[in-house]
Amino acid sequence: LQADVNIKIVQKLKASINAEMAAADAGQGLNRRKMAQQAVVNSMKKILDPGVKPFMPKKGTTSVVMFVGLQGSGKTTSCTKYALYFQKKGLKVGLVCADTFRAGAYDQLKQNAAKAKVRFYGSLTESDPVVIAREGVRELRAEKYDLIIVDTSGRHKQEAALFDEMKQVQDAVVPNDIVFVMSATDGQGVHDQATQFKAKVPVGSVIVTKLD
Repeated sequence: LQADVNIKIVQKLKASINAEMAAADAGQGLNRRKMAQQAVVNSMKKILDPGVKPFMPKKGTTSVVMFVGLQGSGKTTSCTKYALYFQKKGLKVGLVCADTFRAGAYDQLKQNAAKAKVRFYGSLTESDPVVIAREGVRELRAEKYDLIIVDTSGRHKQEAALFDEMKQVQDAVVPNDIVFVMSATDGQGVHDQATQFKAKVPVGSVIVTKLD
């Protein structure tokens, strides 16, 4: 509760822990403290596990992954970390900056890409994010990139303009996966965020930032 976790989740976690502890009590000679710690871990995994395997880009075939989220959630930084992760696995990775709303988004992603030595595509003259996304994906596909990551515009709150633009970008690039980035500092507010984003586009993955 102090961490601003929804009460329903707390109750579900508590019930799961109690059930596992009750079942474990039948065992003899077990350390109760270790049992409790393991019960907490197992119960949290049950809540977080969606029961489906996550999308995984593969070498030798082009995949497009689109990142969405509110402004300030850490979306652009997460794009670069995601790119670097798969680049280290041997994939040819490119970043497309389709964020024309936030001042500095282009520079931030370009600098991050340069540091990570990842191919960058963006435009300082084109104002339509849909055009940038479409052209960027087309160019990187032609260059045989394994993974193309599209960074989209964010907003300070869930706005109709954000969702409309997001849907248009999705239609233009036809992503294999859509990653929703949310900040842990938003507490229970992420529930409404996730619900609204999921209602507009088929979110397949989630990245939670600022857990520290």
